Amino acid sequence: MVNHYSSGKNKEKVVKIMELTLKIDNKAGLHARPAALFAQKASAFKSTIMICKGEKSVNAKSIIGIMGLGVKQGESLLLKIEGADAEEAATALEKLVTQNFGEE
Repeated sequence: MVNHYSSGKNKEKVVKIMELTLKIDNKAGLHARPAALFAQKASAFKSTIMICKGEKSVNAKSIIGIMGLGVKQGESLLLKIEGADAEEAATALEKLVTQNFGEE
């Protein structure tokens, strides 16, 4: 889901808002190494990226926050991404997850 908002008549600043559901398939879930990789990838983008699991919501750029969610194999997460590079961030993070963080 992508929404585009323009701020003002003459300004062409577009803020994109996306929501994306990702299923975690790697054996250990989001333990330390995948959490670090996820936070590192998320930090490469200017967009605000939040991970939601149930009632909890954490900054995707925080390793400790991600690990605090206690995500296990087979669980799904909702990503909420807001910013000019939201689409690029969503694509990169989805690729990281679908490739099981490089784990076998």
